Amino acid sequence: MSVNTVIKRITTNTLREMKQRGEKISMLTAYDYSIARIVDDAGIDAILVGDSASNVMAGHETTLPITLDQMIYHAASVVRGAKRSLVVADLPFGTYQGNPKLALKSAVRMMRESGVHALKLEGGEEILESVEKILSAGIPVMGHLGLTPQSINKFGTYSVRAKEDAEAAKLKKDIKLLEEVGCFSVVMEKIPAVLAAEATQSVSIPTIGIGAGNGCDGQVLVVHDMLGLNKGFKPRFLRQYLDLYTQISGAVQSYVGDVKSGDFPNTQEQY
Repeated sequence: MSVNTVIKRITTNTLREMKQRGEKISMLTAYDYSIARIVDDAGIDAILVGDSASNVMAGHETTLPITLDQMIYHAASVVRGAKRSLVVADLPFGTYQGNPKLALKSAVRMMRESGVHALKLEGGEEILESVEKILSAGIPVMGHLGLTPQSINKFGTYSVRAKEDAEAAKLKKDIKLLEEVGCFSVVMEKIPAVLAAEATQSVSIPTIGIGAGNGCDGQVLVVHDMLGLNKGFKPRFLRQYLDLYTQISGAVQSYVGDVKSGDFPNTQEQY
């Protein structure tokens, strides 16, 4: 007799409980149904529908060009593929900064039209009013501090952030502010490991690191980077688990050769 397995959805509260018992949180990006299904089935805790789709899916140099409509499309595709993981989507550049009313409107659209479970916003004190406005509608928010790619034109570089005392102090203040207003988690990107560990220990909400050392409560990577789909992109913080660029290229070359030679399709591959 078969028993139907009930899949229990991971929630924002699940992540908090994981931090409390010292269990690390695994997170990867996904931008489409097929990859979402694979990482979800493989046991990932959370999926980030990142605005990094602007880079890896659309070929832009920065995350800035991607629109809310495009992010909704990607997020909805991921939600349809993820049965267990918590799905978090980035609000893209220009949809929340400096305008709490616009932030709420953008957030409601993303939640309603994509079905994601939470949103991620970049910044600390400077976007606090927008965060509070979104939280007031019952929408869970994940913060993002350190290197914030939507501010790349202000930074002028993708190098490590918060190495200086003033910026480190601001990050420590910002993570406390985000916790106090009600964010359920915070991503910290490309900051010194010691600072990330201190910030993690200073709050009760889980932190997710990318290039922020092992002292965070969890880790996130861009799935294209982790699988080696991006040839030549190997920053220090990246552990590449596959070299799919080479493997896929080899498969395509074999296919081209088989078609050119007339070997494909053979008699068993036709009707």
